[in-house]
Amino acid sequence: MEDKPLGILRVHVKRGINLAIRDSTSSDPYVVVTLGNQTVYDKDRFSGDDKMGDAEIDMRPFLEAHQMELDFQKLPNGCAIKRIRPGRTNCLAEESSITWSNGKIKQDMILRLRNVECGELEIMLEWTDGPGCKGLGREGSKKTPWMPTKRLD
Repeated sequence: MEDKPLGILRVHVKRGINLAIRDSTSSDPYVVVTLGNQTVYDKDRFSGDDKMGDAEIDMRPFLEAHQMELDFQKLPNGCAIKRIRPGRTNCLAEESSITWSNGKIKQDMILRLRNVECGELEIMLEWTDGPGCKGLGREGSKKTPWMPTKRLD
């Protein structure tokens, strides 16, 4: 039995804000993205790495937005589906909105970098149900294996 992927998660790195300077004249920052056991990055081959901070993203709100029982096609472009507030358990620098935009669910966020004196990273998440992918199971099933069900008494 072939194990098909759920879909394609695109992480758009828009910009770094007030990043720490690590070299004498400038820094050559790059982003490493890890999801489960997969890692994607743009490696600097010409000089050693200088740690410029890290951040974690809680993917649950973004993935749960795909599980909502809404007819997204009827929503106006740019409609906010869900809002996530910054808190002690996330790296958000400000409130982040998950929106319906141009036929896709997207989340823009500014992440405050940890383990460094300063710096933020502006990114956008975008999910695509690619050809041959299982999808997140919105049609037909309410929950998928990555999303545990919780019984409320």
